[in-house]
Amino acid sequence: MIAEAIRRSALADYAERFTTLYETTGGSISIRELPFLAQLNLRVDAGDAAVMRQLTDSLGFSLPLTPNTAAHAGDRRALWLGPDEWLIVDPDDQATSLEQALRDGLAGVFGSIVDVSANRTVLEIRGARARDLLAHGVPIDLDPRSFRANQCAQTLLAKAQVIIERRGDEAAFHLYVRSSFAGYAAEWLLDAAATDR
Repeated sequence: MIAEAIRRSALADYAERFTTLYETTGGSISIRELPFLAQLNLRVDAGDAAVMRQLTDSLGFSLPLTPNTAAHAGDRRALWLGPDEWLIVDPDDQATSLEQALRDGLAGVFGSIVDVSANRTVLEIRGARARDLLAHGVPIDLDPRSFRANQCAQTLLAKAQVIIERRGDEAAFHLYVRSSFAGYAAEWLLDAAATDR
């Protein structure tokens, strides 16, 4: 008998606890996992105007060049990680087309595309108290005047390395956490939310 592969997200066991948190906080804190997002790490010379135009054409938007910012078109997002590095994110069912778009954008140019989808899971934290919850464990200033819409940063949540992204003008953040630290991050968030009541 051959075992059937079952796809299981890093935080599948936390869904019920996240729902309970939402209910006990009256909706002021919502946490949910966004599993299996396509995540590709792109390295390319941002000073090469021709390749940047090719990537804009193939992705449907320009890569952010300002440090710690994000750009998007629909569900496809690009997070600035360094002067020549971005994390490109898309829904799971778009993984093949995303990779092809990046390959088309790099046609004939030296660059690197690495699939890091299995490296991280994503937690969406939203609600009126989302920023306050994260502020307990993140050393950067999350005040909307400092950490504005469509900004991102590589930082720590307690002792876990994360990428945090502020989603638009709403009170919503995406937390990209390594799968091996996902349970730690989830427990920390649940504990901090319980302590903060």
